[in-house]
Amino acid sequence: MLTQVLIEPRPRDDLGLVLLLDLALTELFTRYPASTSHPVDPATSFLVADAGGRAVGCIGLMPIVDGVGEIKRMYVHPDHRGHGIARRLIASAEAVARHRGATSLRLATGVRQPEAITLYEAMGYRRIPAYGKYVSQPTALCYAKSLT
Repeated sequence: MLTQVLIEPRPRDDLGLVLLLDLALTELFTRYPASTSHPVDPATSFLVADAGGRAVGCIGLMPIVDGVGEIKRMYVHPDHRGHGIARRLIASAEAVARHRGATSLRLATGVRQPEAITLYEAMGYRRIPAYGKYVSQPTALCYAKSLT
């Protein structure tokens, strides 16, 4: 049984967050072997899901520009998937984005991440044309959601 999960902001150098981000990249490179690493903007803030003193999930939120925020590096440790942690992380990121003045959120995932696609669509995110660096990535799928 999963202990109580607390969603809280953590600094970028938090050890639990760093470990989760490393695991997220490892999983991405496993699913997309030809991929290259894309560093996350240093201004990205992170929320971490903590279960019993252990970081078990994370989600990044880019700064809000013209009312639009962007979700980055959403990840839940495999041992803790299926317990609603990802949904809570997304809902928390949406609340923070609203508080910071966002009217919409966007994100990119990939064709080899069916679990993420299903989750985002279930939470009201809709496909949009590729944006930014994702325009040239054939495996990228972009989504957006209105927060108003």
